[in-house]
Amino acid sequence: MRAGELRGILKGRDFLRLYGTRLASQLTDGVFQVALAGYVFFSPERQATATKAAAAFAVTLLPYSVLGPFAGVFIDRWRRRQILVWTPVLRAFLVLLVAGLVAGGQDGLGFFLGVLVVLGVNRFFLAALSAALPHVVRRDQLVTANAFSVTSGTVVAFGGAGLGYGLRRGFGAGHDGTALILVAAAALFLLAGLIATTLPKGLLGPHRAAEDVETGAEASAAPRVVEVIRGVLNGLVDGGRHIARRPQAALALGAISFHRFLYGVVLIMTLLLCRNHFADGPDKGLETFALMLGVSGAGYFAAALITPLVVRRISKQAWVAWQLGGAALSLLVLGMPFAERPWAVGAFLLGVVSQGVKLCVDTTLQETIDDEYRGRVFAVYDMLFNATFAAAAAAAATWLPPDGRAGLTLLAVIAAYAAGAVAYRTAASRVRRPAHALR
Repeated sequence: MRAGELRGILKGRDFLRLYGTRLASQLTDGVFQVALAGYVFFSPERQATATKAAAAFAVTLLPYSVLGPFAGVFIDRWRRRQILVWTPVLRAFLVLLVAGLVAGGQDGLGFFLGVLVVLGVNRFFLAALSAALPHVVRRDQLVTANAFSVTSGTVVAFGGAGLGYGLRRGFGAGHDGTALILVAAAALFLLAGLIATTLPKGLLGPHRAAEDVETGAEASAAPRVVEVIRGVLNGLVDGGRHIARRPQAALALGAISFHRFLYGVVLIMTLLLCRNHFADGPDKGLETFALMLGVSGAGYFAAALITPLVVRRISKQAWVAWQLGGAALSLLVLGMPFAERPWAVGAFLLGVVSQGVKLCVDTTLQETIDDEYRGRVFAVYDMLFNATFAAAAAAAATWLPPDGRAGLTLLAVIAAYAAGAVAYRTAASRVRRPAHALR
């Protein structure tokens, strides 16, 4: 990451406002997710298994990923600033409802449905952030802006996880303590919405939608549900055709989906290892899992420093291939012993890979997708990002042991990463690089 270019980006007042909105929301995401993880996986009265872990991830990830295309259609119609203002407010209200369920000791269908809605609403927020970024920085600054904002946002989310863990130590691990953590998360979500109000109206687009508002084109009555669904399906077809005409974008989406599936298997293994192998109790298990997340977050930060420098020399496509190959090597050397310290080092390196690949994919999409399609494409991107992870969790649940030690599974992941690196590099070399793409 070039310091001079970053200083130029940070001088942009609108970028800083968008960036502040991201940080406040992702800090809260970390608090919220630790509250849920502690309540579902690391409560003293609950025993974590691969099946339970997969069920929890499926409930919280797979269904709301289906909202991706719907989010994209509306993001391409609504002012993105308004989405960034009101989505955190809605999430705060929903989190308070979930806190009430937790305080009442409910952890059944109603609880998971509440969590599902909270996370589902976040699709609108994250997709709007990605679609809005090109409106606050120049095209030639996108690689650095992505590296800085997305990665530091992720690091802040890990910091939020640490904050959530500290609140858990203070409030307690029971129902009441978890409910208090969720109340704190609701207050932080409101802060994110407040920061978003400082962004100028109409700045973030979509410009066509803004022009329609000014000319009264959106003054018609609200469409019926059937019309909305038809519009979503038509929008998906249009978005698919748009991507099909841009092979770089299609290949990037394939790479991130492939990586997320394999990463999902490794993360489920990590959770089970921390809960039932590396530690001798749920509290110690949560502490160990938090450590793994922390070192992984450090890897995300390292990727932000490395990726902009590397892609200016070897291209984004080559860097993705090298990272997939690096994931295979690191898991082979550090993962197979199933020991805590080597696994933690592997978590750091896999964090570098995860964020490095994501930064390349984000920038590729922002460079190759037209503005009026960005909301739909990034919403589908979010859908794939989470659906492949949930699918990995569901698949792994059928064979992973309770303590997470599965040598054959890890070897299969290693082989898949290695094969994926070769396949991606071969495919990328056949795709003509756009003339305006950054190196």
